[in-house]
Amino acid sequence: MSLPRCALLWARLPAGRGVGPRAAPCSALRVLVGSFPGASGHVPCLAASSSASGGSKAPNTSLFVPLTVKPQGPSADGDVGAELTRPLDKNEVKKILDKFYKRQEIQKLSADYGLDARLFHQAFISFRNYILQSHALDVDVHIVLNDICFSAAHVDDLFPFFLRHAKQIFPVLECKDDLRKISDLRIPPNWYPEARAIRRKIIFHSGPTNSGKTYHAIQRYLSAASGVYCGPLKLLAHEIFEKSNAAGVPCDLVTGEELLTVEPEGKQATHVSCTVEMCSVATPYEVAVIDEIQMIRDPGRGWAWTRALLGLCAQEVHLCGESAAIDLVTELLYTTGEEVEVQKYERLTPISVLDRALESLDNLQPGDCIVCFSKNDIYSVSRQIEIRGLESAVIYGSLPPGTKLAQARKFNDPNDPCKILVATDAIGMGLNLSIRRIIFYSLIKPTINEKGEKELEPITTSQALQIAGRAGRFSSHFKQGEVTTMHRDDLALLKEILNRPVDPIQAAGLHPTADQIEMFAYHLPETTLSNLIDIFVDFAQVDGQYFVCNMDDFKFSAELIQHIPLSLRVRYVFCTAPINKKLPFVCSSLLQFARQYSRNEPLTFAWLRRYIKWPLLPPKNIKDLVDLEAAHDVLDLYLWLSYRFVDMFPDSSLVRSLQKELDVIIQEGVHSITKLIKVSESHKLLNLEGLPSGSQSGATKSPSRRTRSTKSAENKAAEPPSPSDKELPLASRLVQQGLLTADMLKQLQKEWLTQQAEHSKEKVGTRRKKKDPNAD
Repeated sequence: MSLPRCALLWARLPAGRGVGPRAAPCSALRVLVGSFPGASGHVPCLAASSSASGGSKAPNTSLFVPLTVKPQGPSADGDVGAELTRPLDKNEVKKILDKFYKRQEIQKLSADYGLDARLFHQAFISFRNYILQSHALDVDVHIVLNDICFSAAHVDDLFPFFLRHAKQIFPVLECKDDLRKISDLRIPPNWYPEARAIRRKIIFHSGPTNSGKTYHAIQRYLSAASGVYCGPLKLLAHEIFEKSNAAGVPCDLVTGEELLTVEPEGKQATHVSCTVEMCSVATPYEVAVIDEIQMIRDPGRGWAWTRALLGLCAQEVHLCGESAAIDLVTELLYTTGEEVEVQKYERLTPISVLDRALESLDNLQPGDCIVCFSKNDIYSVSRQIEIRGLESAVIYGSLPPGTKLAQARKFNDPNDPCKILVATDAIGMGLNLSIRRIIFYSLIKPTINEKGEKELEPITTSQALQIAGRAGRFSSHFKQGEVTTMHRDDLALLKEILNRPVDPIQAAGLHPTADQIEMFAYHLPETTLSNLIDIFVDFAQVDGQYFVCNMDDFKFSAELIQHIPLSLRVRYVFCTAPINKKLPFVCSSLLQFARQYSRNEPLTFAWLRRYIKWPLLPPKNIKDLVDLEAAHDVLDLYLWLSYRFVDMFPDSSLVRSLQKELDVIIQEGVHSITKLIKVSESHKLLNLEGLPSGSQSGATKSPSRRTRSTKSAENKAAEPPSPSDKELPLASRLVQQGLLTADMLKQLQKEWLTQQAEHSKEKVGTRRKKKDPNAD
């Protein structure tokens, strides 16, 4: 091989990379490196440099989505390679490529550059198609293939061009070291230089619910010259906003959907009450309060508490929450050089676990709250309470804040006939309720773990204490709280859960920022946002005290709007918008809003009214109520985006007024929810699992027991039935399985005999009519 041609080939090698010290088996490559002046052949390979930068784990290559490299079409300059040598025989080229693929040395060398067996195979298929389908190849590739055909070069000489092609379809191979540096999340305190520049005093107010811990923190907040309150819910942020202004301390409100200023001309007040995601880590305060600090472990939102804890610029930071978070918070702040002062509180009113389950809704008393973990259970319980002539208030997570407050006021009002509350764990924080007794309808709650998988497990001790603690609050009518279960089988489990020590929190959540994703995209410009997130999470390096929050909802939105032309920063913002992906109308609205934005068409109030088909009518059944809740979520989404894209979502004040009107309509529907349930049942729009109507509960198993026994039931179902099971009559089998009682079976037999007797009489009458034509 001539020196000029060798120089040409070397110049065509991928920039910044040699062939590495592992190239010894490839004689032609060794000759190529040694033939070029100044080339040592000892440039470290990518895999080696990655391990040297921190010994991080090997990447999950299944996340590397190959890009398409189109074969070259006819060139205006013609086939220069063919003019310099000769046209290539495609059959000969195919044999050369197959030989190249089977070379063990090539596979090993590829592995040094990050191409495992899967990537190597995909890269080769793309490389082969590119070579065989191109009308004219690059001159250097053409010359090497021609030389191999005439045995003037070795098949291994194709490797530099194969590697160049592999890095085109898998660009992550070219920049793995840079990506690891960008996704290095090992020292989060360093992200907040303003907070590190001051010596903060940290006070942890620890105690159970109704112990006064938040009260003491808020008192210090109100007495400060400036302050910020960071809460987990809009309702709590609103409560502190109103309490602060009522106390004569001017306070602004900042939530994801709302910005309210109380000073004239929109001047910023000295105090601000906000949801934790919206707190500023650049504004200096005298006092900051971070409520429910234990949520730092939340798989989806924990990053917001981590950011507030490490980043708030306040002379004093007051943390309110469970004692389970003390050790982790102390360890996290040890890295900042800040000490944690712990103030412990005891519950202000006593609470006791009863020795008897409720067993029947006939045993309900004023001040009772039945806690369910599904909407279907809420509907079923509400309907059964209404059958008994009682009135109940209903609170669950997807209700608008105004409706939740209205239902809470209804339940709390001593002059209102409504004395029973049916709710989900949405009552766990953010609402002041006058509850005497908490009744767990079930102890099984669907949850999403850190891997994004759905689990059905008994509630944790922390969750049980949070919910149970709502009974007998200091500010309510009942000075002593009680806790029990609906079903007898669950009571022992509840006591066991409540008696367990609360497990210490092990890690705090983190979340990639828009800047980090933008830098990732700079290196991987053709990669989709969803795939960028997958690669980021896989490459991310975190200390043992942190974890990367679950980003399934973000990825869901990213995939939903992937085809819409948006800048990366705008796309990122749209994907962080909080939506309920179980509601199709809300998901399609995010898509429509993004599409309008991409066309540079402002989403006006008139357009939005037409889109949601306003005016909306009061609900006639449960489906209508769910549709209204979805419409309310769509207005929430508009307001959330209007806070970030003022020009494209200009009518936030009008939309907020519209949302208040819709809230009133939903309130009317929830007020008469039992009627909606009844209509839905009669029209077969709702399939509810009824509760036992009498005092005996044997006919209906505990939901938690049913769920816990699901696995064994599935295992039994997988096994062939025993001969004895087959021989048993259906009625006997149903009785054995607990689906029928002996009394129910007798009642069914009586009804069946009565029907048969009536049917026989009808048959006799029909035969007589046929015999006597004048019988009519």
